[in-house]
Amino acid sequence: MILKGYPRISEAFISNEILLLERLGFAIHLFSMRQPRESFSHASVQRIRAEVDYLPETLLAPLPRLLYHNGLLAAQKPQAYAAALKAACRRYLRTHKTATIKHLLQAGYLVHKLLPQRPVTHFHAHFAHSPASVAMFASQLSGRPFSFTAHAKDIYTSDARQLREKIAQARFVVTCTEYNRRYLSDMADGGSTPIYRIYHGIDTRLFSGKDTFKQTPRAPYQILSVARLTAKKGLPTVYRALKLLWEGGLVFEHVLIGDGDDRQEILSLIQELGLQSVTRWLGTQPHHVVLEHYRRADLFVLGCEVAPNGDRDGIPNVLLESMAMGVPVVATAVSAIPELVENEKTGLLVPPGQPERLAQAMQRLLTDENLRNRVIPAARRRVVRDFDNEFLIGALADVYRRQRSGHPAWAEGREQGV
Repeated sequence: MILKGYPRISEAFISNEILLLERLGFAIHLFSMRQPRESFSHASVQRIRAEVDYLPETLLAPLPRLLYHNGLLAAQKPQAYAAALKAACRRYLRTHKTATIKHLLQAGYLVHKLLPQRPVTHFHAHFAHSPASVAMFASQLSGRPFSFTAHAKDIYTSDARQLREKIAQARFVVTCTEYNRRYLSDMADGGSTPIYRIYHGIDTRLFSGKDTFKQTPRAPYQILSVARLTAKKGLPTVYRALKLLWEGGLVFEHVLIGDGDDRQEILSLIQELGLQSVTRWLGTQPHHVVLEHYRRADLFVLGCEVAPNGDRDGIPNVLLESMAMGVPVVATAVSAIPELVENEKTGLLVPPGQPERLAQAMQRLLTDENLRNRVIPAARRRVVRDFDNEFLIGALADVYRRQRSGHPAWAEGREQGV
């Protein structure tokens, strides 16, 4: 499995997937393109048996090492290396991004330096951009098949020509929403690569709301957001909505958990709106801390939107977690979020970028007891029924088994959801 970085606190869905696949009998080796960014990780990471090799992260300092192993590989496999080099040159001329050359060299290093000691039979990359590029080149250089899982930003900010080429060469593609699957299927334009929709899901036993339902909360209301601080999360809309609630006399406390590139912008906006006395930013936190804040929360809110560069969410796992914990959610009708949150049934949805509508929905879901009594149990049932990660990883395992065995009905699964 080729990953952008490992472990990552924001990618618990990947570590959970690895752990559950191991429990189903899969032997997994990890190749990470970057070292860990955080000093702590989720508890599930500690239970993973897979060994990890870290690829050289940059071009400059490791260049002699990269060139040495790529040169030896080119001498051993001149035809395969020439084909991969030709593909890299073609891809570079499309985008003029030096990352393409780095991905070829990383793949060559992986195949020559690391692969001979590892009994790897198939490459699977998480994310359709850099990891899938390394997997594609490693496949060309080694002759082993590859596949990839496409998520969100990696789909919508990638060059369509590059992504279409990866889809065409992959043994199969997995993505985590029906919205994504349709987009990728349209991009593939009738190609033969199977494209599967398999939701991420969560551990519905860990995120259990049986003792946490708060049907009739009282002021000060506890409002929670857990998100990376990036444009697609719509946090400015959330804070403008909170300002409207505050001006309208609603007494609340808002907690924001997460970090990201837009940290200073968000913190400055909180100051500008005069909300610093009723909001707290906690940064990135481990799972047990996040769980405790779910237990305290009366409402969860996100204002997801399509970012200027096209980036957008699929289904944020934090919505699944909140709903499973008995915390009602207010979100926006963007991308695949309506695949989880049904307006008036399992939560409230509003259009993106409209703080007035968001504020109205938040106040309603905090104060309308009948609505809460209807939405909270329905949301929990929806998550347990359709987003239990043990069931969903079992479906993913079936996809892996079919490709490995050369199942004659392989093509029957093309472009299907699970």
